[in-house]
Amino acid sequence: MIKDKILIIDDERGIRSSLKGILEDEGYSIKTANTGEDCLKLIEWQNFDLILLDIWLPEMDGIEVLKKIKTMDENPQVVMISGHGTVETAVKATKLGAYDFLEKPLSLEKVVLTVKNALRQKRLEEENIQLRQKIKVKHHLIGKSSSIKKLRDEIKKTAPTNGGVLIYGESGTGKELVARLIHQESQRKNKRFVQINFAAIPEDLIEGELFGHVKGAHANANKDKKGKLQLADGGTLFFDEISDMSLKTQAKVVRIIKEQKFEPIGSNKSITADTRLIAATSKNIRKLIAKGKFREDLFLKLNVIPMVIPPLRERKEDIPLLIEYFLKYFSIEYSKKKKSMSKKAMTAFLNYSWPSNVSELINVIERFVIMVQDEEIKASHLSLLVEPRESQHAPGFNKNRPLKQATKQFEKEYIHQALMRH
Repeated sequence: MIKDKILIIDDERGIRSSLKGILEDEGYSIKTANTGEDCLKLIEWQNFDLILLDIWLPEMDGIEVLKKIKTMDENPQVVMISGHGTVETAVKATKLGAYDFLEKPLSLEKVVLTVKNALRQKRLEEENIQLRQKIKVKHHLIGKSSSIKKLRDEIKKTAPTNGGVLIYGESGTGKELVARLIHQESQRKNKRFVQINFAAIPEDLIEGELFGHVKGAHANANKDKKGKLQLADGGTLFFDEISDMSLKTQAKVVRIIKEQKFEPIGSNKSITADTRLIAATSKNIRKLIAKGKFREDLFLKLNVIPMVIPPLRERKEDIPLLIEYFLKYFSIEYSKKKKSMSKKAMTAFLNYSWPSNVSELINVIERFVIMVQDEEIKASHLSLLVEPRESQHAPGFNKNRPLKQATKQFEKEYIHQALMRH
């Protein structure tokens, strides 16, 4: 069970000690500090679920600290404490985002109750976000094929553990969404799901994104920055396209997995990393290992539980279910009457190879729902799959086009012709 982390800020040692003792007895993980400056330093490098913050502090008072907390990326609940509280101060703190306001002398029973309520509210807010994400995840797990049933079963068995997971699948099959579902079914579901795509970030920026940096670590480091590892503390970190990770970064990740700690760039201070790692790739990593482009020790750490997401062309029995679901989904999304699909159009969809998999199918259905005015999608509507600019102004295959652009044009014209044949 992941413990909620609470930070207590008060300049009176006796109060810090009493609150720490009672809340540790309740099962919370506690840190303390006696100034606003120390509070902000701790928040920069650690994630907290709740902060108990005294208003009357030396140098920087609690209200100023609260203002700064609410400008940060993190969003801990804050409960203000004061021995000289006024209604005006309480109202001001609430408007600035404080969850509640407790007056000294403190009732320990009231403190415990307020802490429980504040954390419950935080969990509800996070669960609402997770629920919206979970709805999106289930889009890609619609189906009755044996491969999808197997995948659902693997997710159910894997989620409660901390075992390394490596997800294999082509582009558009839903690797990120499977990773999110594993997270949402785990004990870490109320903590963050953080992702980093190694194919999308330049190599010289990867380590800063992953580990964070301290102010002055390099020319552009104008302030301290938390990395993805720290942001995912207590939750799940998803390494997308891990095969694009450099060997240098791979070595550091192996060490993190072994030691459960890391150092931000420019710092010699170690930070603990209680994070579950899930990775994904569209490449054959064993071949990369053979070529010396991927570390075998990292592969073995991540590949404890391998999962394979099949391409859509290998589970065509799921296509009618996906079409039906997304026709309904986008009809609601765009406030349109739900459409049906003719047998000829359905046959064309079943015979197409879907090189971009479920993502491509979703894109096509969304386009039909928006553009087709008839109640039934027919074979004649398949011309919508070729962009007007290409079909009208660039007919045929232009050999002078860049390869990537020409390939896209060919694919769109090919799908149109392939679908029209059926």
